[in-house]
Amino acid sequence: MKTKRFMAVAMTTALSAGTLYGSLATADTLDTVLEVGQQKTSAATTSQKRIDKIAQETSGLLQDFKVVNKEIDGLRVFNRQLEKQLAHQRSVIEDLENSIHDVTNIERQIQPLILRMLDGLEQFIDLDAPFQLSERKANLQSVKNNMDRSDVSVAEKFRQVLELYNFESEYARKISSYSDTLSVGGQDREVNVLQIGRIALLAQTTDSKVTLAYNKAQKSWEEVDSGEYRRAVMQGIKLANQQTTTDILNLPIPAPEAAQ
Repeated sequence: MKTKRFMAVAMTTALSAGTLYGSLATADTLDTVLEVGQQKTSAATTSQKRIDKIAQETSGLLQDFKVVNKEIDGLRVFNRQLEKQLAHQRSVIEDLENSIHDVTNIERQIQPLILRMLDGLEQFIDLDAPFQLSERKANLQSVKNNMDRSDVSVAEKFRQVLELYNFESEYARKISSYSDTLSVGGQDREVNVLQIGRIALLAQTTDSKVTLAYNKAQKSWEEVDSGEYRRAVMQGIKLANQQTTTDILNLPIPAPEAAQ
């Protein structure tokens, strides 16, 4: 009887111990599961953060890519424009090189032309009416002196010659008066010269007693006796010096020559 009771007690204790052990084992398993779950959750959170960070970086890179793409497109347009400009500049350079070559050839031809123009102008002055001779010949000589100067360009020499020709053409379009010395009656007398373009060249002594007219055919000065001409020359001299208003002048003007 005691033996059965002892065995029952032992069995009950064993069952209790087993139940306790099972409870403990279950508790350990649950803690492990919870810990693993927490680790997975933490790992998932970390992964999500990394994914979010990568997504942000990717978005930033995409924006940078778009910006760089726009810059590349702009640079392509700019480069195409530069290529056009460079092509135009190359064309301009080529034209300039050709022009320089042409200028060199032109300079070789202009120099003899300038000298011929000066010789022709000098002959023209010698054959023309002798008005303002000192001034005209001084201007001509000044330009001729520059022909041998290396520091004066061919273009400047040509400009000076053209300017001389322009001065000569201006003489034909104006009325002027100036003082000079002429031989009158075998004596040198101070006179006032009246130049009316290239139509007439007249002179009058300072006392207004002698009036002269230049004869182109004879290349000499001739006295004019008419009192009417004397008064007209006096009036013309005043007109040239802007001492009177414009008026009609009755002057000894030679008839025009017939064309050859």
